[in-house]
Amino acid sequence: MVTRRKFTFTMIGGGLAGVAAQAFGAGAAASAQRRGMHAGARVKQAVDAAIQPMMAKNGIPGVAVGVIVDGRAQVFNYGVASTQSHEPVTDDTLFELGSVSKTFTATLTEWAQVDGQLSLSDEVGKYLPELHGTPFGQLGLLNLGTHTPGVLPLQVPDEIHNDAQLMRYFKAWRPTYAPGTVRTYTNPGIGTLGLIAAKSMGQDFTALIEQRLFPALGLRNSFIDVPVGRAADYAQGYTKDGKPIRMAGGVLAAQAYGVKSTAADMLRFIEANMKLVTVDSQLQRAITQTHTGYFQAGPMTQDLIWEQYPYPVKLSALLEGNGSAMALDATPVKAIVPPEAPKDDVWINKTGSTNGFGSYVAFVPSRRIGIVILGNRNFPIADRVAAAHGILESLDRGG
Repeated sequence: MVTRRKFTFTMIGGGLAGVAAQAFGAGAAASAQRRGMHAGARVKQAVDAAIQPMMAKNGIPGVAVGVIVDGRAQVFNYGVASTQSHEPVTDDTLFELGSVSKTFTATLTEWAQVDGQLSLSDEVGKYLPELHGTPFGQLGLLNLGTHTPGVLPLQVPDEIHNDAQLMRYFKAWRPTYAPGTVRTYTNPGIGTLGLIAAKSMGQDFTALIEQRLFPALGLRNSFIDVPVGRAADYAQGYTKDGKPIRMAGGVLAAQAYGVKSTAADMLRFIEANMKLVTVDSQLQRAITQTHTGYFQAGPMTQDLIWEQYPYPVKLSALLEGNGSAMALDATPVKAIVPPEAPKDDVWINKTGSTNGFGSYVAFVPSRRIGIVILGNRNFPIADRVAAAHGILESLDRGG
């Protein structure tokens, strides 16, 4: 279980010192508190050294960073949530996660599979009968969750405004490559998988995420639709040119990139992925199964949305695996047969971007370390990855 402490720069939750006092007396408690403060200062130093130059380089108004090291979850806040109001980033500040949202869609899908409501080996046409017999209808659900359907566009085409138009588009779609042979990053693929998962569970996707999955994970500050009462906590996003912007939504937006969350909630999600907190056993099984390796693509293994690398990992491998060529070009893949069971000695990560926000999540289960970086500007993925790698590498080797 993760031990959480409260520091002025923000560590989450209760008190290691209080537990120590009960077990060993006040003297031992004071010693434990000093050790914890020293460790906390070490983490803050590493985070400051990476994040402050990153913010300055890219003109990012505000950043929230969550770090798990040695079983402690800590949050560090920098800058402002809005350059207009100058409100500082706090523990309650909500950031757009962009494609990190896809990891929740993958989790919901696996939860449906664990409950016997779908199988990743099923064809799309089983759940979307209007596509039965079409090339898209013959795709396996696994192809949608691994970016391997044979080339779908990065975004839902601009002319599509509703599900009926989306289905007509899929009816006319033809693969450029045989499914399962190349990887091209696609929002319509995982978006449709989320649509199917919700349909198999007999409920609206947003309702399932907000009313079932988030509560089951213990996430109290994560939303697809930000409530009116939390509007003041929703950070203002900024484009690469510094113009204020927030996501406009659209078809499959909720499933592909629609979640807004805090650094603390995302740390909780990382903890669940590393089995450091207790959740429902069926849900835990589903979470872990999202780490199954299905395809080898360049330096990384494609899981169900998550991407993994053998640990320790070089920054160059992470930059290649998270680079624009991997996202936009048709990268040949090799199917892993049978699929690779979830492993602990791997770096698992996911990037996310909207027009006004940038995010990155990474963790190494065997080392019980993890990081989330949330910023309210669209800034280079390479800078997020480099900052995260530098922080975790420094802390994992002892600072």
